[in-house]
This record gives sequence, C-alpha cells and structure tokens, in this order.
Amino acid sequence: MEICSIMIAREIYLKKLCQLRDQDLIKVITGVRRCGKSTLLSAFRDELLKSGVNANNIVFFNFEERENIKFSDWTALYDEILTKTIPGKKNYVFLDEVQLITSFEKLVDSLFVKKNIDLYITGSNAYLLSSELATLLTGRYIAINLHPYSFAEYTLAFSEETNTDRLFRQYMNNSAFPEAVNLSKNAPELVNDYLQSIYDTVIRKDIVTRHKLRNFNNLQRIIEFLLDSIGSLVSPTNIACQLNKNSDKKISHNSVIKLIGYLKESYILYAASRYDIKGKELLSTNEKYYVVDLGLKNITSTNKYDADLGHKLENVIYFELLRRGGKVFVGKNKDKEVDFILQKAGNEREYYQVAYTVNDEKTFEREISSFRNIKDNYPKYLLTLDYDNAIIDGIQKKNVIDWLLGK
Repeated sequence: MEICSIMIAREIYLKKLCQLRDQDLIKVITGVRRCGKSTLLSAFRDELLKSGVNANNIVFFNFEERENIKFSDWTALYDEILTKTIPGKKNYVFLDEVQLITSFEKLVDSLFVKKNIDLYITGSNAYLLSSELATLLTGRYIAINLHPYSFAEYTLAFSEETNTDRLFRQYMNNSAFPEAVNLSKNAPELVNDYLQSIYDTVIRKDIVTRHKLRNFNNLQRIIEFLLDSIGSLVSPTNIACQLNKNSDKKISHNSVIKLIGYLKESYILYAASRYDIKGKELLSTNEKYYVVDLGLKNITSTNKYDADLGHKLENVIYFELLRRGGKVFVGKNKDKEVDFILQKAGNEREYYQVAYTVNDEKTFEREISSFRNIKDNYPKYLLTLDYDNAIIDGIQKKNVIDWLLGK
C-alpha cells in the first residue's frame, strides 16, 4: 500500500508568524505534542525562502533529533548558533522543543539581545512559559498556542468527501492530530495505537517523570473522570468526592488541584473559568474542562462512538473560539448559564449558546433564555446543527458547520 502523507497549510498560524516577522519579540509556539509545531516552523521557513531570505540566514535546530542530544550545555549551543549566523545580516533562528535544553532560559535571553537575530521557539509544555523565561522576558515575547486541526483544516484533508454533515460527525468522533488524520486515510487500524503513544508520552514523560509522581493511578483516574465530564461544571472537591465513592484509595482535594494543573500544563486539558456577567467578575468556584483532541476519548474505556455529541460539539466550539483569538469563559447570568463568552481585544465580547438541535420550541426557549437578561449590545449567537440560519430577537442562530467554515 502506498502511504500518502497530507500536508495542510496552517493558515491562521502562518499569518500570525508572517505578521510578527522582524518584530522585536520572541515568538513562542506552544501546544500539545504532535499538534504540528515543527511542521509550522518548517512552513514558515518556506515562506521566508519564498520572500527572498537566503537559506544561509536561517538556523534550525530540533532538539528531539538524535544529532542534537549532544547540546547538554546551553553555552556550547549558543556558540554553535552564532557560528551559523551571518554578521550584518538578519538571521532567523528556530529552536524546536527548546525546553529539552538545560538552562534554556539563558540561551533564549542571550540570543534575543542579538539585534541581527529574529528568534522563534517551540515547546510542548507550559513549563516553557511558567519558568524563569516568562519572568526574564516579560513584555519581550508573544505566545502562539497551536492546536490539532480545526474543522476547516480537517475538510482539506478529506476533499473527496462532499457531505460535510457526515464529515463533521467523523470530526467529532475521531482525532484531528495531523498524523492521526494521515493514518485514518491510509491505515485506520493504527490510529488508536498512535493516539495511545501520544497519551503515554505526555502522561509518562511530561507529567509522571518530570514531576516525579509515585502514584500514576490517581492521575489516570482524574483524566478519565474529566474526559467523561467534558462541558460539565466541576470543582476539585466534587471530583475528589466522586473518585473516593467506590475506591479504597482516597485522593485529597489538594492532590486533585495539583494533578489537574499538570494536565493543563501539558496542554492535554484546557479550563474555562466562570464569569459573572452581572457582577462583572471571575468566579473562583467550578470550571469546565475541554480536551485538546476528541480522539483521545477513544482510548479510554468510557467513550462510545457517536455518543455524548452535545458535549463533543461544545468541545469543538471552545477550541474554535480560542483559535479566533481572545479569552474564553463560561458565563453566569443570574441563575442561567451562557455556554461561552469570548473576550476580545478592546474589551469587546461575544456570547455563545451551543446546542445539538433546537427544533422544538421548549428546547429553543431554554437555550435563548440565558441571553434574555443580558443588558449590553454585544453579539449573541446560538450555534446548532439545524439547517436554518436566522436572527431572532437580535440573537443570531447559525448552523455550526457554516460557522466553522466561515460561511
């Protein structure tokens, strides 16, 4: 069988990198392992070459490659990079998975002060920006958080499929990691093995080994609980209570907080905090959690294909809002809940309700009731898989697929 590898241009992210080119900032690309950070850097390198940059002015190191393991000392690496740059010319330095270098913060800071270097770095762990680097470079870096394929990107990989409804159902039930998408076309029986390898690497290498955890079982129980509770308001206290119900091995509230922090740090889970619309303040109790790739649910015992589609739909919308720029919160409006508030630049915002269908009047009224007492004039959207698009009492009802594809 001939294996055909599909390359999808990550246009949203490429555009950002092109806009940031030659700006006096370090460009930090973060995201879960295997979401396409190295491929994005390579695509940007190609853009530089097309624009007339000489190949000799581009320095590229991937620290997961065997030949770069020798750089255990940041000073030796610094000297090596300088020997590859050309004095008096603008040089573009790409450091892929830079957190693997000991004292990488010093390396990055030393390179940044060189006026002829435009610096781009990637990392698979939020440690990159929770370390001394963030303190050292306050105001001198910009972070771009990369995710697996959006639905618009996913459709490019399946251009032969003309039924977008069927394709979207597939998207919600399968993985959008770039290589998992390739495998699903060429060797679908290997997709879950591939996802398992990502999961094991993140859990064992990025979390268990790095944080020297002795009890892997508690971490596993929390992951499975949260994957089964996507889109539900939960707190560390009720997670601990639920996990302790039928188990001899008790877990404390503080341990839950710590382990969830590690999962967020590795970009497996993302949290949406609650925002009180009337009181205009963030609430400290209860959050919703979303998984970076819905395919990861398929390697847990709790997932059923084509089940829980309402919460999977919510997961898709959450990450699409992140891609479109801004901060995403869960809204509290008196005793009602707004699924998402997108806080944009300039204090602009948008409100979103997400439902699989609102074809009957009772469901429709329940969904839009969350918008009723919001007094401001910011846009309000009701996203569903129904086929009609309409404006009802100032609320824009949109078909999710049309919205995801920018129609």
